[in-house]
Amino acid sequence: ELGVAGMVLPNDQKHSQEEIVLGLRKGDVIPVPLGSASWWYNNGSSDVVIVFVGETSRAYVPGEFSYFLLTGAQGILGGFSSEFTGRAYNMNENEAKILAKSQTGVLIIKLGQDESEKIPLPHQHGNANLMVNNFANFPADFCVKKAGMVTSFTGSNFPFLEQVGLSCTILKLDANAMLSPTYTADSVQVFYVVKGSGKAQIVGLNAKLVLDSEVEAGQLLVVPRCFVVAIIAGPEGIECFSITTSTRPALGKLGGKQSVMNGFSASVVKLALNVNEEFLKFFKAKVATSEMLIPPKF
Repeated sequence: ELGVAGMVLPNDQKHSQEEIVLGLRKGDVIPVPLGSASWWYNNGSSDVVIVFVGETSRAYVPGEFSYFLLTGAQGILGGFSSEFTGRAYNMNENEAKILAKSQTGVLIIKLGQDESEKIPLPHQHGNANLMVNNFANFPADFCVKKAGMVTSFTGSNFPFLEQVGLSCTILKLDANAMLSPTYTADSVQVFYVVKGSGKAQIVGLNAKLVLDSEVEAGQLLVVPRCFVVAIIAGPEGIECFSITTSTRPALGKLGGKQSVMNGFSASVVKLALNVNEEFLKFFKAKVATSEMLIPPKF
């Protein structure tokens, strides 16, 4: 385990007001329902990176996370007067000041050895197994030799995602492999480049190329609904974690045998592309034998 997280679910959830303590492993996906309070702790000797993603269109400042902190220098408790805090917790004024003002850290604090030993350990809880899923333990949706793999969590295979209104995908492309053009018709996609690098293109409405750029670890790609994205990995490959603002996204593919191009009848494709019969047969054969993940050409 790389760390520990504790969470108290909102009042309308089963087992609300009971702390659920989870162990953190590489590749874990943990939905945090709206209204939950949580803490996250690195109990190891090396750095741990936790990527927090969420829907911010209804945030206090749309597009930005609204941090609702209970304690610390920017905590809610410190905002109230000692009179109100004392009445709320049945304390005198001095006790209320100790409660609200003792912690001077903000958001991230460093614990001493004695303090770290008192952090709760993960424990069995009725909801715990429903709240966590791990990409490493889940079968891939697509796996193509020398190209890569795609694994997705949606409301269908991870029901707890319905609590947050999101779905997520891990995309791993081998060196110089390609994710053929894909899109979602009902939601926004956000790609976070976990490691590696590559090239990405996004085409918007009216066939406008809105992005043609190199991408690397630590960068984000935002793909609006009905915009089409394609990615080509660099020499070391690329790994992306993506979030979609729907628990059951309507995903469309423009390449590969699962694509709309392969679904349409040959006569319709011929007329739409305005090509001759020979090229039509060539194109349909290519589409029918390819995948959404494409190995490199050498």
